This record gives sequence, C-alpha cells and structure tokens, in this order.
Amino acid sequence: MINFRKLKADEIECRIGQTFKAKQAISLLLYKNARCDMALLDEVVGAENWQREHYECKGNLYCRVGIKNNTSGEWVWKSDAGVESNTEAIKGESSDSFKRACVNWGIGRELYTAPFIYIELTDKEWNNGSPRCKFDVAPMGIGYDDQGNIVFLEIVDAKGNVRFSMGEMVKLTKSQKKDDQLFDMITEEDRLLALSPEEAILEVEKCESRKALNAIHKVLKAKYYKYGSQENNGYITAVNNASLKFHKL
Repeated sequence: MINFRKLKADEIECRIGQTFKAKQAISLLLYKNARCDMALLDEVVGAENWQREHYECKGNLYCRVGIKNNTSGEWVWKSDAGVESNTEAIKGESSDSFKRACVNWGIGRELYTAPFIYIELTDKEWNNGSPRCKFDVAPMGIGYDDQGNIVFLEIVDAKGNVRFSMGEMVKLTKSQKKDDQLFDMITEEDRLLALSPEEAILEVEKCESRKALNAIHKVLKAKYYKYGSQENNGYITAVNNASLKFHKL
C-alpha cells in the first residue's frame, strides 16, 4: 500500500472561492498544483515508477495515473475527469484531470477537510468589488490529526499578518521519533520561526560559532527587527552580545 505524506504549508495554495459584497469579504479554498503532484510522485514512488495518460470519454477529458507495483511488476491505474479553467481551456482541463487523478491516489485528499475560510477585506483589498489580494498558508501554518483531517490552520496576507486561524499547532519535542511524519515535515526554518522570544534568545546564546549564529539570525532577523517591543530588543541584544563574543575569539 502506497502512503503519500500530507502536504506541507508551502505546497498548498489559496484562491478565492466566493465573494460577499454586503460584508466586503471573501472565502478561500485550498488547493495544490500539478507540479506539487509530480514532485510527490517522484519523491514517494520514484520518477521511473509512475506515468500519466490522457484520453477523452463522452466529450470529457480524463487523465489516468499509473503506479508500478514493484512486487508484481504490474501497473495500477486510477483516473478522473477535469474541468476547463477560465484562462486556458485545454491546458486547464488537462492539468485539472491530472490533479484529480492524483487525489484518487491520496495526494492532497486532506485538503477536503479544510474549514470554511472567511476573511474580511480592507477597502484597498476589496478594490470596488474586484478583490486584489494574495493569501497563503503561513509557515508551520497547517496541522493534521491521525486520520489526516486538518485541525490547525493559519492564513496570512502578503505582509505576513494572520487573517484566519483555527485550532492550535501541537509543538513536537526532540523525544518524538525521528521517522514521525509530522517531525519530518518541520524544517529547521519552521522550528526557529515557531520559537518564543525567550526560546530564540536561548538558541542564540547556545551558538558555538559565528556560522551557527548567522544561520539562526538569517531566519529570525525579519521577525525581530520589524517591531520594537522589549522582548524583541532582548533578542537583538543577545545577537549583538554573541557577535561581540565571536569577534574577540
């Protein structure tokens, strides 16, 4: 049985589902693109062990995705139909059928458990009824339960402001198994961004080389230099003290 991992935050995109003129608001839908599907197929089964074919049935364009069974050598196929896009009809239908066929294999199926994402817009974003705004799933902004349901979600705007939030992300500890799927999904950058100001200061103070300090500061400087709170000033002071320490060595 092939198990595809759950999608990471940076593999998920947002698009407008509905507009609510009376409330100057929109709803968002979560989706994946075809490049994400191809990358996951390459990652899990290997580039040489899957293939896709398109065919027409009763006027509808279908795609079937085949994955090779390494034990029997046989190919197993799953298919689905696509719908035309508003921009490129044929290309859009081809891409959509491929993405839907991949859902049949389990890739991105968890996105169907997303909550109703409702966001009120500013006058500038609303743009007289023609919304002009971009939203993304925040880094570390999605979490799943054991059944693959979305239980945590954060949506941010282009400036990084949280505009929608649901649930709480459970922090993983070092004691958790290294092969745990959720552990593998959290990158070092995600881990650093999730630190509290106090934890970030401790991380800086533990640095044993300028290279390590620079790696941490490269990730966190935008977060802590943007605002002038006392907590952020504490982080900046810790970085300056560490830099001074390595300068003297």
